[in-house]
Amino acid sequence: MAHAYSYETALAASERVSFRLDDVLDEAADFDFAKPFLPEALAGTQQLTVLPPGERLLLNQVRGHSYLCLFGLVEEFILPFVLDHARADLSGDVRTRALLTFATEEAKHIQLFERFRACFARGFGTPCEAIGPAAAIAQAVLSHGPLSVSLLILHIEWMTQRHYVESVRDEQSLEPRFKSLLKHHWLEEAQHSKLDTLMVEQLASQLSPREIRAALEEYVAIGVQLSDLLDNQLDLDLASLERATGRPLSKQERAGVHDVQRRSLRWTFLGSGMTHPNFLTTVDAITPGGAARVRAVATQFCV
Repeated sequence: MAHAYSYETALAASERVSFRLDDVLDEAADFDFAKPFLPEALAGTQQLTVLPPGERLLLNQVRGHSYLCLFGLVEEFILPFVLDHARADLSGDVRTRALLTFATEEAKHIQLFERFRACFARGFGTPCEAIGPAAAIAQAVLSHGPLSVSLLILHIEWMTQRHYVESVRDEQSLEPRFKSLLKHHWLEEAQHSKLDTLMVEQLASQLSPREIRAALEEYVAIGVQLSDLLDNQLDLDLASLERATGRPLSKQERAGVHDVQRRSLRWTFLGSGMTHPNFLTTVDAITPGGAARVRAVATQFCV
């Protein structure tokens, strides 16, 4: 593959950027609910002129909540997958150390997102729900072949990089604690994208071309299944908005909001990962023509 990633450099970088939970979000933290949580490129709320400005802000905050809940959900299957991959060769070398650090950081992120949910619930005032249970969704994802799951994880890692670099980093209007949380998550996930590239490479090296193509199709199928889960999350987000505003959406409002938010969620969690150049480079490296296949599927998830 055309990259310079190594277990040694990823481990060294992880050690440099490592953070403690209390340095990012202490348990008594308060958020500023006068500010948006997500940039417009990820939230897609400012274009909803069918809603008044105050309700668009509330929906942005609801989307910020579900954004991290969904990340917490995917960490639930990334963690055991990485541990299983490390367990295959527990020699105590730098590869093992790098993968165990990867897993440790994912466990920390799960804890960080749980802390966020508690702080958010205390300040927002009305309940916001997320799809689950996480264990059942993780089990369903992990029932697929290792290469297809590793491709999905690589999609998620590059998706995380894209969100922060292209949308979050230079946006000055965001709630500062939430933005700091996203920054620290991004810093550690930057190493995970490199390590997962190495995992994909190793797993693909053990398969025939036909088996790799089958794994790619399985990855695509998982993406389609996840789109259904995003639809479920959208229903929960709209219910959360109605609780927060204290009023039901009219039929016209619901139709307009649902259409825009469905496209926004699918781009945020599917299209932005499927079309990331580094992800497509890896896909083409393990199966020529694979990137074209993924691009074709991604068209339905791109705004």
